[in-house]
Amino acid sequence: MKLSYLAAGLAAATLASSAAYADKLDDIISSGTLRCAVVLDFPPMGSRDENNNPIGFDVDYCNDLAAALGVKAEIVETPFPERIPALMSGRVDVGVASTSDTLERAKTIGLSIPYYAFENSVTANEKSGITNWEGMKGKTVGATAGTYEAIWLEGKVKEWGTGEFRPYQTQADVFLALSQGQLDATVSTTEVANANVKSGKFAGIKIVDKAPMVPDYVALFTNRDEYGLLNYLNLFVNQQVRTGRYAELYKKWVGEGEPANLTIPGVYR
Repeated sequence: MKLSYLAAGLAAATLASSAAYADKLDDIISSGTLRCAVVLDFPPMGSRDENNNPIGFDVDYCNDLAAALGVKAEIVETPFPERIPALMSGRVDVGVASTSDTLERAKTIGLSIPYYAFENSVTANEKSGITNWEGMKGKTVGATAGTYEAIWLEGKVKEWGTGEFRPYQTQADVFLALSQGQLDATVSTTEVANANVKSGKFAGIKIVDKAPMVPDYVALFTNRDEYGLLNYLNLFVNQQVRTGRYAELYKKWVGEGEPANLTIPGVYR
C-alpha cells in the first residue's frame, strides 16, 4: 500500500512538474496552429490580393515560421494600434507585424532580434509645395497612430512649435487623407510609400525626400515571459537570413536594392 501511494505521489508530482514547465511553444505545437498578428493595410509587408487573400512579406514570414514549427498558419488581421492588445487578450500567439523594437514596448511584450529594417520617406500632396522634409514645418501632417513614424513626426511638430499633427487608425486612412488634401504630408516606410504611389489608388501624391530618421528595426513579438518561444523566434530569424530566405522574400515583395543589414556595427544583436 505504501509503495502504491508513493508511486501515485511521484506520478502526480511528475504531472504537476510537466504542467509547470509547459509553455506557449509547446501549446502552439500541440494545437497545430500558429496565430500571427499581421497588419494587412501595409503593403508590401501585408495586404490582400484581388481574391481577398492575405499576401505580403509578413504573411510569408508567418507561413515560414508555421512551417518550421510543423503547424498551420492562421493570419489574424490586426491594425497597428491593436497589435499588442491582440497578444494580451490571447487572440494571437505571435506578432509578425512590422513592430518597432522600442524599449517602451519591451516593458510589455517580448521582442525577438530584428527580422527587418525600414528606411523612411516623406510623401506629400503635390499641391502642398513641399519639396523636402523640412518643408513639412508649419503644415498639416499625419501618420498611423502609435507607429515609429507617428511618434517621430508628432515630436517634430512639437519641436517646430507650428503646424498640426493628425493621427489615423490605418495606413490606408493616412494616404487617403493625403490624396484628398486633408494632409499636406506624411512620413512612412519607403517600401509603403513606393507601394502606395505606384498603386494608383491615391492620386496627387509624390515622394519628395528621405526622412532623417535612424533605421526602424522591427521584431517578432510574443508575451515577454515566454522565453522558450522567444529563443525559438531568435533562432528562426537567424535561420531565415543565413539560408537566404530573407533575401528571397525581400526580392519577391520589395524588389529594389539589397535587403537591409539587420545588425548594428559594434553591437552584438
